[in-house]
Amino acid sequence: MILETLSNARGVSGNEAAVRDLILEAVREQIDEHQVDALGNLICLKKARAEGDGQPLRVMVAAHMDEIGLIVTGINSDGSLSFDKVGGIDDRVMLSKQVLVGDNAVPGVIGYAPIHLISPSERLKAPDMSKAVIDIGAANKGAAEGLVNIGDYVTFHATYQQLDNERLRTAKGKAFDDRAGCAVLVELLQSDYPVDLYAAFTAQEEVGLRGAQVAAYRINPDVAIALEGTICDDLPKEKDDDSSPVTQLGQGPAITFMDRSFIADRRLVDLLIRMAQQHDIPYQFKQAVSGGTDAGAMHLAREGVPSVAVAVPSRYIHAPVSLLSLNDFDHTVQLVRAALSALQGGLPS
Repeated sequence: MILETLSNARGVSGNEAAVRDLILEAVREQIDEHQVDALGNLICLKKARAEGDGQPLRVMVAAHMDEIGLIVTGINSDGSLSFDKVGGIDDRVMLSKQVLVGDNAVPGVIGYAPIHLISPSERLKAPDMSKAVIDIGAANKGAAEGLVNIGDYVTFHATYQQLDNERLRTAKGKAFDDRAGCAVLVELLQSDYPVDLYAAFTAQEEVGLRGAQVAAYRINPDVAIALEGTICDDLPKEKDDDSSPVTQLGQGPAITFMDRSFIADRRLVDLLIRMAQQHDIPYQFKQAVSGGTDAGAMHLAREGVPSVAVAVPSRYIHAPVSLLSLNDFDHTVQLVRAALSALQGGLPS
């Protein structure tokens, strides 16, 4: 399954080449053209396969290849590695996590003082990650320098696995934000559409929507759709907490009406709702105005682009491992496929 392949791949922001190569291999036979730009975006064109009046709509569908991770900032005398974060990571999820360092995937662990050496007052606070290091088992600085370099990227070490849940068909893995979106886009390219589909697998989303900004300028689309893996906070819950979760696993793709980076075009939101209802596809709304997606950059390109975001709900995003429903994944493919097919003749009024 392409989701497994992409989840297991390593590609922190600015270092997406390995992911890009896997995607191109998967879609090469389904596309008419492709190019890789200066920032490392992979832009694939699948030309319209249906005859119509006038020029077909230019539709950009984007999913970002990069994942959150770390970067080595120093090699210490004891052989440990200093590091900094690439993208938004909560310090509390990092302690003692297994990691892979550099192109050679040198195994390591994020080291921190054991509980026996932490005062009771410190235990009540978030850990001070300036005191943490990556331990690769090197005896000293020279030994570590033989294995890694300053500037090496670091990924969390987690392996994709389907879990035993027949109803939700769950899977756990690394980087579902946004390898889930990338896998959806790969699946979408297996079908034909009445629009010129520009599939943009973008770079550096986690550090500021950078790839989507230049890709949208280059494509100059009429319509844009961002595919994402988004917040799913339906577990765990505090006792007597009646607040609605942002999304729920198994309830279908999440449509964003607004986040911190853009306000969705209402015509596209209505189109997605209409397609879901017509094709009996479950859907939900992202019930929080938070985060940002490639739509935040795409909708500002040139004179402006009508944009919307659709996401696969994923528990524990921006953590070393996440969990999603394969039913939600399949329904996201179905919903966006139906929406693309319905765009023949232009954007609905």
